Amino acid sequence: MNRYYVDLHIHIGRTWTGKPVKITGAKSLTFTNIIEHARHEKGLNMVGIIDSHSPEVILEMESLIQSGEISEHPDGGLTFGDLTVIPGSELEIYDEQSNGPIHLLMFFPNLTIMREFSTWLTGHLKNIQLSSQRIYVTGLVLQKKVKDLGGIFIPAHVFTPFKSLYGKGVNKSLTEVLDPDLIDGIELGLSSDTQMADQLGELHKYTFVTNSDAHSLAKIAREYQVISMKEPTFLELQRALKGEDGRHIIANYGLDPLLGKYHKTVCAECLNPLAVDAQLCNLCGNNKIIKGVADRILELKTADKSPAGRPPYIHQVPLEFIPGLGPRLLEKLVNHFGSEMAILHEVPFEALIEVVPAKIADLIMKAREGNINLAAGGGGKYGKISE
Repeated sequence: MNRYYVDLHIHIGRTWTGKPVKITGAKSLTFTNIIEHARHEKGLNMVGIIDSHSPEVILEMESLIQSGEISEHPDGGLTFGDLTVIPGSELEIYDEQSNGPIHLLMFFPNLTIMREFSTWLTGHLKNIQLSSQRIYVTGLVLQKKVKDLGGIFIPAHVFTPFKSLYGKGVNKSLTEVLDPDLIDGIELGLSSDTQMADQLGELHKYTFVTNSDAHSLAKIAREYQVISMKEPTFLELQRALKGEDGRHIIANYGLDPLLGKYHKTVCAECLNPLAVDAQLCNLCGNNKIIKGVADRILELKTADKSPAGRPPYIHQVPLEFIPGLGPRLLEKLVNHFGSEMAILHEVPFEALIEVVPAKIADLIMKAREGNINLAAGGGGKYGKISE
């Protein structure tokens, strides 16, 4: 088996002709820019590009195949040198069974199936060009379609206060809206980690994935996982999510939940931290409260510990969070050491201080070891490193 760095949730900001796909995504997030940045700057081995249902994105991928720049692997996935792209889609359901919108991820092995899925989607949503669109079918119907096409189905960022399974979509259980047997994994999101998520006993049967949900090139791989597979293909990913024949998640790497945008319960107006049962903000008097992920999980808690064999969750601060490490200095580091994965995992302190000041090198090492001081985020505002 081999070890692969994997981030399965990256958005397309614009098509190759400049049309918007993810409205809030950076214009630089074209398919071509993503695969080049993920391979050469980040050092990833597999990425999921989850706006691949958009017709112009399909055309761009087909054009790259025709030109020989990428190729389709027989076991699924698009090969770009030592990087594999898994075509995917993020969709929103808000049916009669749910209390609010829920975002879901689905992945497919090749462009033929992705095009078939895209064609099916055109009859069930308003704008096939755009990302994260509401689909006017139930979650159960969507799950069945994905499985009929041989796809992978994963609920997205399941605890965030907006547009997620537990954040708003259900009262207590995922079975209220989804078939538990047709779920291949659970995406934790930036404001939770394995220890927090495993307080829900119904999640113990699923593999946890940690992904960036990147809306810009810089955000790619702010969360990721290391997966043991024979090679980076769709089929091997599918088997790893099931833990088959030695394929498995070795470790999840992600933000300390304190750095997530929705960790604490806060006032929606001034972001003042509040108790979960607060009715009014004691600072500005506003009555709109954003319930934090930590508090929501405590409401749903049914278990005290993780199941046996759960991979470790390693709190790792992305390089862009390091104080003093601006874009130019980060570019210098990457050019010197090859990729962000190398800097985060392999480069020793003695080598780092040859390129960056000792203070920054020390913070990188502390972040690698999980020994860094953090101030919690909430209400859409990221936490930060407190020096």
